[in-house]
Amino acid sequence: MVAKPSRYALASEGGEPVVATRDEAEELLFVPPLNFAMVDAGLYRSGFPESANFGFLRTLRLRSVLCLCPEPYPEANLEFLRENDIRLFQFGIENRKEPFANIPEDTIREALKVVLDVRNRPLLIHCKRGKHRTGCVVGCLRKLQRWCLTSIFDEYRRFAAAKARISDQRFIERFDVASMKRQSAGSFSN
Repeated sequence: MVAKPSRYALASEGGEPVVATRDEAEELLFVPPLNFAMVDAGLYRSGFPESANFGFLRTLRLRSVLCLCPEPYPEANLEFLRENDIRLFQFGIENRKEPFANIPEDTIREALKVVLDVRNRPLLIHCKRGKHRTGCVVGCLRKLQRWCLTSIFDEYRRFAAAKARISDQRFIERFDVASMKRQSAGSFSN
């Protein structure tokens, strides 16, 4: 077993080394969460943020976080949100496997309402790994943005990789954009 150092030497602007604890070093390093990417201006996606990602997330000046996991939000993450005046929206979608996948369309619609409301931006959308649940929300957003399905599925597969699910892509393809526009008239223009 290899012992981890308890103190780290980091370079400062003046070139003199600064000694920091591991937590302090993580705050100075900007490590994005797993599968992090910009979706649109002020809109980001990722896997579940860990404490090592807080320094990076702070640079985004987030106003809101949209979590798609059903589990209670970890206390360390809640504390980070409180300290940075970030609002949490949680839409618990169970992580499901094929072939009996049931993606809750009403929940996706409610999540999209949060995404479309510019008052919530800058906003981070995340689930456990930033692949399937996040991919469905972003894919449906792309339909609202009038992306072609080929481009939507390319983006979905870029994040889901070998774990891409036909059921997710089928859900995105069948998502009724017209009813979403009727529901959110005024918050989406086109």
